Amino acid sequence: MPALTALVPATNRPPFAAYAHGTHVPPGAAWVFTSGQLGITSDDEIPEDARVQADLCFEACAAILAEAGFDKADTVRINAFVTDRAHLAGYMAARDAWCAGLARLPASTLVIVTGFTRPEFKVEVELTAARLPAA
Repeated sequence: MPALTALVPATNRPPFAAYAHGTHVPPGAAWVFTSGQLGITSDDEIPEDARVQADLCFEACAAILAEAGFDKADTVRINAFVTDRAHLAGYMAARDAWCAGLARLPASTLVIVTGFTRPEFKVEVELTAARLPAA
């Protein structure tokens, strides 16, 4: 049975952190795509700290995956956006915590943007996940 495979070619520089350069998803997989999730609680609190916001983003993504019967091990790609280089360390700590213990690291992209819909938001995260049918 084919598997989801992390792609890290030996000819490329190794990834800078806990991610793969790409992920191969064979035919027949089920997919989940999240919208970008912001660092806000269910009762509309927006923490000041970028790490806390990033953790909330990943928690929201986890809830979306769970709604479809998926979990974080099914993540094949992370797209993240921060509003300042000062927020990189907080975001990357949250991403590394999300990826800790995964047997296969997902692909990941991080972009610095000028802002989101509200100035309090510092981080946004969206995930793509795939799962192959059980053998």
